[in-house]
Amino acid sequence: MTDTETQDRQTIEQNGHDVAEAAPDGTEEDALATLQAERDAFLDQLQRSRAEFANYRKRVDSDRALLRERATQDLLTQVLPVLDDLQRALAAVPDDQRETGWVSGTQMIERKLAAIMERFGVSPIDALGQAFDPAVHEAVATDPGSSGERVVEVYQTGYRLGQTLLRPAMVKTGDAPVA
Repeated sequence: MTDTETQDRQTIEQNGHDVAEAAPDGTEEDALATLQAERDAFLDQLQRSRAEFANYRKRVDSDRALLRERATQDLLTQVLPVLDDLQRALAAVPDDQRETGWVSGTQMIERKLAAIMERFGVSPIDALGQAFDPAVHEAVATDPGSSGERVVEVYQTGYRLGQTLLRPAMVKTGDAPVA
């Protein structure tokens, strides 16, 4: 048996029918047309499978990037209270102890942590004196008798990761001071 005959037999076994069966009148044109139709069907199926796989790959890459972004947001959101505590501790140091070693060490830690946050794209929200924006500010107090149009005091700094809000600024609203 020659290689051609072996290939023909394998093709018959795979397709489940002989070329001669496809062309009962025995014409080669009919057999060729049948084979071309099968080839076109297989080619179409292959192209569809390739497109589906390419779409699957894009979807997996997109999901992976979104998961990475959310994990980063979650981690940074959990680190923000530590940065707040360091800043509050440094603000509460009495003036006569500002030059001590432990204060210098704490300042260094706070600066390193702030630098890490900045490298990740975290930026504080500048709220003091700004117009109140409920998208980035959370009003926890308002001056009595005021319209509450401006931020007059910041209780907790808000942060963004790029354009995404990590935490709103907790503020007190009131009227803008007259200059």
